[in-house]
Amino acid sequence: MNLIEALGKALRIPELRRKLLMTVGLLLAFRCLASVPIPGANKAALDQLFSQNGLLGILDVFSGGGLRGFTIVGLGLNPYINATIIFQLMTVVSTRLKEISKEGEAGRRRITRYQRWLTVPLAAVQSFAIVGYFKAQTVQVGGQTMNILPANGGAGNDVTIILTLTCGTVLAMWLGELISEYGIGNGVSLIIFAGIIGRLPAGLIDQVGLGRALPLVALGIIAVAVTAFIIWVQQAERRVPTQSAQRILNPRSGMGQQGGRRNNLPLRVNAAGVIPIIFAVSLMQFPGILGKLFAGNSGWMGSAAAWVNLNWQPNSGAVWVSFLYNAIYFLLVLGFTFFYTYVQFDPDDVADNLKKSAVFIPGVRPGRSTAIYLRQVLSRITWGGAIFLAVITVVMPLGTAALLKINDPTFYLGGTAILIVVGVALDTMKQIEAQLIMRQYRGFIR
Repeated sequence: MNLIEALGKALRIPELRRKLLMTVGLLLAFRCLASVPIPGANKAALDQLFSQNGLLGILDVFSGGGLRGFTIVGLGLNPYINATIIFQLMTVVSTRLKEISKEGEAGRRRITRYQRWLTVPLAAVQSFAIVGYFKAQTVQVGGQTMNILPANGGAGNDVTIILTLTCGTVLAMWLGELISEYGIGNGVSLIIFAGIIGRLPAGLIDQVGLGRALPLVALGIIAVAVTAFIIWVQQAERRVPTQSAQRILNPRSGMGQQGGRRNNLPLRVNAAGVIPIIFAVSLMQFPGILGKLFAGNSGWMGSAAAWVNLNWQPNSGAVWVSFLYNAIYFLLVLGFTFFYTYVQFDPDDVADNLKKSAVFIPGVRPGRSTAIYLRQVLSRITWGGAIFLAVITVVMPLGTAALLKINDPTFYLGGTAILIVVGVALDTMKQIEAQLIMRQYRGFIR
């Protein structure tokens, strides 16, 4: 069942139709908020700055497109995503959080509450950093030097902007949770999805141009091919066969006899999603941030900062610098994919749970041997997922940009955006199908 067919069937069911309308309505409400700019920002200077800075581009992707216009939801869900990642990592380190996460629905709600609390100070800190960064930046637009924000706006104006951005993040988080609870799909992912889709036409026109029909068609063909490849890999999984040991009562003799039920343990090829890309991009932008901080210094430090600001980018004029940048980026994506996959799937915990449930892998002893076997299988398939992410985010944008002669740092985030769009669409389709199947069974029982 494809997405359009699933949506058509869902619209015929009143309850699912209400959920879909609620989802669409809340997404429209967020898009309206993402169109309300904060007074004082220079739109032309903002566009120029975003065209030069890849880190701001990735932040804009995960803000749902509100940061580029410096709107009241400019930070979007970035602080909430950061809080979620922090607690996922802390669950591995903290024994207490790990115990809470195993308490089922009650534990999940408790951790979600902690994430909300952490989101507020993170939003305030990020708002402070964004305001300070924008006030310090000047760009050249049409031969004129322009400020992003007025440098002499005063402390009161800065506090107002910080409070507005922080409250906008809390409002976006609330809308996302309303979608998850009363609509269909994951609210946070759908808000990011809507932001990417909403700015796609304008982004294509800006990067390719209206007068270049052939590159636009070529870009469309490449996007379709990449989307099909991403769907294929995202759906790929390694199914480890399992068998449960149980006793079945013989109705004739009344004696128990050994039996079992065959099943499988699915291991996704790309279990880490886009989280490794977020980590890698953040680290790759760190030298650029240091370069901007020390750009005004004299001596070797100022010279080094000027060199970093000029050359540390994926499409640098110096071939060896560009190669070094992309090679480090490639290796970081590989490393973070392995790291986050093992955060999500702990072979020791899975082996222990299988042993407690009297489930075993045929030919493998329960306990430590099962954990070693799962770790070996996971390591092999994660190599495929890690190379897939690195190719989509590093190699594919470089090749496409060289082919179509596009020189724009924000274009190199295209692979990440496609990954998000495809992943959210697949997850939403699965949830709609699950809702339809559940109601079909309910009608059959009635």
